[in-house]
Amino acid sequence: MIRRDFLKNSLLSIPVISSVTPEQFQKNKPTKPIIISTWDFGRAANTEGWKVLAANGRALDAIEKGARVTEADESNKTVGYGGYPDRDGRVTLDACIMDEKGNCGAVMCLEYIKHPISVARMVMEKTPHVILVGDGALQFALANGFKKENLLTPDSEEAWKNWLKKANYEPIMNIENKQYQQQPDTGMFPGSIDNHDTIGMLALDAHGNLSGGCTTSGMAFKMHGRVGDSPVIGAGLFVDGEIGAATSTGVGEEVIRCVGSHLVVEYMRQGNSPREACKKVVERIAKRDPEKAKKIQIGFLAIDKEGNYGAYALQKGFSYAVKSANEEIVIPGESYFN
Repeated sequence: MIRRDFLKNSLLSIPVISSVTPEQFQKNKPTKPIIISTWDFGRAANTEGWKVLAANGRALDAIEKGARVTEADESNKTVGYGGYPDRDGRVTLDACIMDEKGNCGAVMCLEYIKHPISVARMVMEKTPHVILVGDGALQFALANGFKKENLLTPDSEEAWKNWLKKANYEPIMNIENKQYQQQPDTGMFPGSIDNHDTIGMLALDAHGNLSGGCTTSGMAFKMHGRVGDSPVIGAGLFVDGEIGAATSTGVGEEVIRCVGSHLVVEYMRQGNSPREACKKVVERIAKRDPEKAKKIQIGFLAIDKEGNYGAYALQKGFSYAVKSANEEIVIPGESYFN
């Protein structure tokens, strides 16, 4: 069974909320523990992370456990094993993780290691540093027991070789969800050659502690060495234990330019709800370069200290997954452009 068929069948048993906004659905019902993540495929990650939270475990552990599910899924062409390579045919991975106390770790351009989220956590816990990159990150991972593996699957290698014939580079909006929709033959196979994205996860445990993580293989066929927002603390992820947490998805360069996830949390600090905070940052991005904004996708997902959550994106098509003791749902995100 291919991934899109599995997802289609699975969604039959998972409610998808489309007639109300997240805030209307969740009104007066903040809850903890809870775990949320970007895109429909975040459901599988949430399920694994929830096992930790349901056992009264720590949010940080839930994030790592959940993210590892997506990293190991070779049919997901945007994250981890099976992710599309850069234009040189090398699979380079980025990830970061952060807890409620501001402890954080990240790896960038990491090759041959299936679970960069776990290496990022080890950077956080075993070194005085926040970021390790390239060969240094690989050496650190191998020295700490991680196994060196070939991450370029036959499917991804074939897609790369096909891309080389024209070598065009133009990311497609919302390809993360389009690859799973049941459609007539459109010439788009799962992942598509222009796929790009990440999984961003946020969790609030029973003790009231927040954590978050991001992991990605980056934009398909990127220049070797390119790093987007996903492993950048403050851009792709930010956690403030007193206020809330946020993560982002989409074209990372634009998120970096406004330090997007940190900005979302700061808007929540000013009293905005998670949804309102995400919306304000999206509006700032759209205002900065209106013409560019029409052609790209950026989305933000946030949660506050009480367990209220919300999201907002530039374009239609973004979605996010939520898992708690009361609900397991996929919610279409609201968007700036309709």
